[in-house]
Amino acid sequence: MSQSGRHTASVPPPNAGTFEGLYGKPKGPFFRPLFRLDVFAMLARWLPAAINTRPAEWSRAAIGMALGTLFSIWVCAQVFGPEVALHLLGPLGASAVLLFAVSSGALAQPWSIVGSYLCASVVALLVARVLGRSLGSACLAAGMALILMCWLRCLHPPSGGLAMTLVLADPASIALGWLEVGPVMLGAGTLLLTALAYNNLTRTRYPKGASEPALVLETRPREVDPKITAVDLEQALAQMEQFFDVTPTELEQLIHIAEDHARRRSIGEVLAERV
Repeated sequence: MSQSGRHTASVPPPNAGTFEGLYGKPKGPFFRPLFRLDVFAMLARWLPAAINTRPAEWSRAAIGMALGTLFSIWVCAQVFGPEVALHLLGPLGASAVLLFAVSSGALAQPWSIVGSYLCASVVALLVARVLGRSLGSACLAAGMALILMCWLRCLHPPSGGLAMTLVLADPASIALGWLEVGPVMLGAGTLLLTALAYNNLTRTRYPKGASEPALVLETRPREVDPKITAVDLEQALAQMEQFFDVTPTELEQLIHIAEDHARRRSIGEVLAERV
């Protein structure tokens, strides 16, 4: 109340209550969890992806895998004996799964199996000779073989197991010394030839060569540019009826990234023409 007896409302100063901190007004509570644990989303990542192939393709791949492994082990046994051949059963069987079931993948191409088997065998025999035959040496040989396979662009997962198998070999294989490369490459070559014959006879093109880009001549501007989604890619994979070691979501992400790169390249070409 003022001296004249009238009630006057107190007017705050212009800057009263406007201070929001050094970095502005906070958007949420000061204390918040570092991450939000979504249990259902985490468990959904463990569920298997949908298979876009029919049982006929499963049977075709299974028969080829069994015949290819059996034939490669039989040929190797005829030359180097059954003990040496059976010691290679695990890596050859794992390679057969890739060559017959996922023949379109980069890990199942001819250079992948031939180059990786050669790298794994040489590295494994060298490590075994220098460091001895122990579990640590076997793991070290697998790691060194992996680096060499990546460098030579012949990555093939079963070759990691092959390196360990050769370091921890049976007495018959150890007695061969450096000649142990022989049964390894014989088994790999026989399995590869079997995959070449069987896949092409069953109307599955193998090996997969690099596809040439199609020449597109646009006579008129495109009016509609539909966006490719994971659903479209899933339907396309189902129509091809083959095993592909990639999910529709990964394909969608890859396509979007490729579109961004293509858009940047086209913008760069336009700017270069104007300079």
